[in-house]
Amino acid sequence: MLSLIQRPRRMRKNGVLREMICETRLSANQFIQPIFVSENVSVRKPIASMPGIFQIPLSEIEMEVESLANAGVCSVLIFGIPAEKNTRASGAFAADGVVQKTVLTIKKVVPEMFVITDVCLCEYMSHGHCGIIHENHGTFSILNDESVEILAKVAVSHAQAGADLIAPSDMMDGRIGAIRRALDAAHFEHLPIMSYAAKFCSAMYGPFREAAESAPLFCDRRSYQMDPANALEALRETELDIVEGADIVMVKPGLSYLDILWRVKEKFQRPTAVYNVSGEYAMVKAAAANGWLDEKRVVLETMTAFRRAGADLIITYWAAQMPAWLAE
Repeated sequence: MLSLIQRPRRMRKNGVLREMICETRLSANQFIQPIFVSENVSVRKPIASMPGIFQIPLSEIEMEVESLANAGVCSVLIFGIPAEKNTRASGAFAADGVVQKTVLTIKKVVPEMFVITDVCLCEYMSHGHCGIIHENHGTFSILNDESVEILAKVAVSHAQAGADLIAPSDMMDGRIGAIRRALDAAHFEHLPIMSYAAKFCSAMYGPFREAAESAPLFCDRRSYQMDPANALEALRETELDIVEGADIVMVKPGLSYLDILWRVKEKFQRPTAVYNVSGEYAMVKAAAANGWLDEKRVVLETMTAFRRAGADLIITYWAAQMPAWLAE
């Protein structure tokens, strides 16, 4: 009996056939565009470490969101940069805060745009940390429960402004349950929560901190963001957030944590997001600018990897380019 040679290449020879049997597909509605809205600029300000990304003044939000909608973007994630900061992050939950005004404007101009708001305190704290600081003889710690109380107020204020999805990114213990209770009590029981469930203390956030003006003035965030070495802990954090009421869970960063993304999706079978973070964006942009990489091909390959690993939603600074690239 003749031994047949296995020839998987038969299925790769024809482009039509390759498309027909493709296992992982990208769709424009899977991508979310982060935008940075600042009360400190009067015209859009380029972010040096993130070519093509800007701090946008409130006066240009209408033009920005209309441009995104025309490009085929259906969802945005808003980060606000206030004119003033303090140790209680009072600007984060003010009715006339930067995020609240941005949401109102977007919903007036492009009501069909799906608006996600980042719920955190670092941009509003004068010290740059994601919670209230307690100092004891030169030693600093983050007060968890007191910070959670503020986060719940922020979430309700975003809901009142018209947000479609609340996304807590702080990594305080118990904040999902507290936010869920606060939203329900304010009659926003219909509003879903996307939890930054497995958010690691990564070196890949540097460009974001320039864009959001959120770098901590002292210490780092290792006492509340996760150790990059811990996978089982990521699963525990995710499970806790689901139990507390998270509707969507997220893994952040993306590329260095595809194993975590895969394990979260496989174990919990819940809608799962991934954040293609600023450092990942900056590296590709720098390599492409030097002619070392084909930016479009690298991005499409990266997005496919996220989808293949289990992501239903992808937050990326390339979201505005994705509809056109996918249509080509």
